[in-house]
Amino acid sequence: MGATTQLVGVSRMPVSVKSIVIPPLGMSTGLGMFFAPATRVPWTWGLTAFAAGALVLAWPLLRSSRLESRDGVVYMQRSRAFLLILVGLFALRVGLHDYIGHLITPLQTAAVFYLMAFGMIVRWRATLYVGYRRLVSRT
Repeated sequence: MGATTQLVGVSRMPVSVKSIVIPPLGMSTGLGMFFAPATRVPWTWGLTAFAAGALVLAWPLLRSSRLESRDGVVYMQRSRAFLLILVGLFALRVGLHDYIGHLITPLQTAAVFYLMAFGMIVRWRATLYVGYRRLVSRT
């Protein structure tokens, strides 16, 4: 691994199923926005946004974080670049938001970017969950 992806930051708090699963579950409540007709987008837009988040935007998070077991306890280990990656993803989303915001309504733009962020966190957390289960089953 290169210096930018070297994993160094180990969290102080142990990782649990609850700490992995609760963020995407909490974020899923935002799906309620689609009850409002003004936020609805075509299925293809929604699926594309979700897939872009899950396949493209989640990739840097997956590459910069991993789980490790120490003394029977699982901890998350982040790379030195983790914070920069988060800032970069935020900047990318802001730039895309500005561009797409000129093409569709503000509420539809919010819906598309919510689905993109949701896809990103679901994939990242699902991968962490699988890794967590794998580590726990070894002990």
